[in-house]
Amino acid sequence: MIAGIAGAATVAIWIYLVFARGRFWLEFFHRSTAPGPLRRPPAIVAVIPARNESLVVGQAIGSLRSQQYPGRFHIILVDDGSDDGTAEAARAAAPSDLLTVVHAAPLPEGWSGKLWALAEGVRRAERLSPDLLLLTDADIVHAPGGLTDLAARAACGYDLVSYMATLQCQTVAERVLVPAFVFFFFMLYPPARIRNSRRRTAGAAGGCMLIRRTVLEQIGGIAAIRGALIDDCALARAVKRQGARVWLSVSAETRSIRPYQSFGEAGRMISRTAFTQLHHSVWLLVGTIIGMGVTYLAPPLLSVLGAARPAGLGSLAWLLMSCAYFPALRFYRRSPLWAPFLPLVALFYLGATLHSALAYWRGAGGMWKGRVQDALH
Repeated sequence: MIAGIAGAATVAIWIYLVFARGRFWLEFFHRSTAPGPLRRPPAIVAVIPARNESLVVGQAIGSLRSQQYPGRFHIILVDDGSDDGTAEAARAAAPSDLLTVVHAAPLPEGWSGKLWALAEGVRRAERLSPDLLLLTDADIVHAPGGLTDLAARAACGYDLVSYMATLQCQTVAERVLVPAFVFFFFMLYPPARIRNSRRRTAGAAGGCMLIRRTVLEQIGGIAAIRGALIDDCALARAVKRQGARVWLSVSAETRSIRPYQSFGEAGRMISRTAFTQLHHSVWLLVGTIIGMGVTYLAPPLLSVLGAARPAGLGSLAWLLMSCAYFPALRFYRRSPLWAPFLPLVALFYLGATLHSALAYWRGAGGMWKGRVQDALH
């Protein structure tokens, strides 16, 4: 009886996710093309917050230096207390007439490090009177036409345009975990719903966000989200609440070059914000454990251990899950044979979520670049 109910529940869940959750899994087949040529290229300033990023920042700035953008463009690198030569690596990658290096003031109370650095960069950018601000990370490499494509998308009436960068997928940990990371993100924040102005769903990918400067000012600037750990989605929510429009998709040309060599490194990346996503709620954590168990673990368990009817329902749910996951694997050029193993990947993510909660309760949550950013006080 219980197995039959569980089987029916997990099938119902996957029918909803596949057909009624904004068709998020189809986003991996999306190939965005620029709407058309820019008639009047807007002035753009890129702001890059960086803390101990000397190994990657040169490539990121080099990609911005190589932009084939017809309008006025400048780069501001905000060095947030680095001690590894980040500023020097940045200066070596671009001439001084294209790049300004700013050293962030000491971090004020109530701010996350990244957002304080962004705010410092935006303040400096105001001297250049840009139309748009490109908020991008020190590990993001942009294609030569990337800036033009983003600006053209904004010209279609969007106030915040964001690309989910293609993450590294080379080490064993990356090959196992990265496609699922983007799959789960789009499940939480379906891009089709984000682009729909009638929907409340709002999300963005912090590595590549082009925002209209006037809209950023209207929401109160970066200070409006100063304490947010999941800052990209917080920014998108603030923009959409203002009545402005948000656009998000995945990009094969915009790439992250930050490696995750081990499962431990990748797990810490997931753990950093997982409990924050649950608003530090024990009840939401319990609900997540139950929900992930029913959604991801029940299908294979029922398929193997259940009686005939529950096993059939479990197999159907497992098949729907695998079909939905296939486009993400295809996007990352992984074999479709990985698809049935999504339940094991989900189990890893569940473990990282529990680790995130424990770190928060121990006063060490949101650890990034030597800073605790999310802890129980």
